[in-house]
Amino acid sequence: MTLRPATPADIPFLLATEHLPGYEDRIGQWSEAEHRVALASADHAYFIGLDAAGAPIGFAMLQQLDDPHGNLLFRRIAISQPGQGHGGRLFRGVTGWVFRETAAHRLYLHVYPHNLVASRLYRSCGFVEEGAEREARLLPDGRRVDVITMSLLRREWEAGEA
Repeated sequence: MTLRPATPADIPFLLATEHLPGYEDRIGQWSEAEHRVALASADHAYFIGLDAAGAPIGFAMLQQLDDPHGNLLFRRIAISQPGQGHGGRLFRGVTGWVFRETAAHRLYLHVYPHNLVASRLYRSCGFVEEGAEREARLLPDGRRVDVITMSLLRREWEAGEA
């Protein structure tokens, strides 16, 4: 898996991927306009994950690159062909990029309790559960769900890389 920065030309891929069935209640979905604004912001970083043939297999989005306290948000990851291990490779690649290429002290993310596959992946990568915001998100079907915050500190990532 290789990573490349996303561009506005990737927006159709971003939209198609995050709108795949099943993602609506797990990762969130943005409009074209929201992605355009985020792509143009210095506070965001988008990556396209490419397979061995150079075809896009998913994307990841980071926010808060300019946080003065060194807290960076892993906002979204979406895979165009789930269930083939691409998500783990993309997630690990972007996590590595964060700690190799930025001064981030802490990489954090939010996950819903019902997204068990993602929670297992994050734990396997060293992320630790910090707590829950109770019933903080309203899903498209009207249900309210907790939002679990998990994080990985630079020293934890470095220890895992050693």
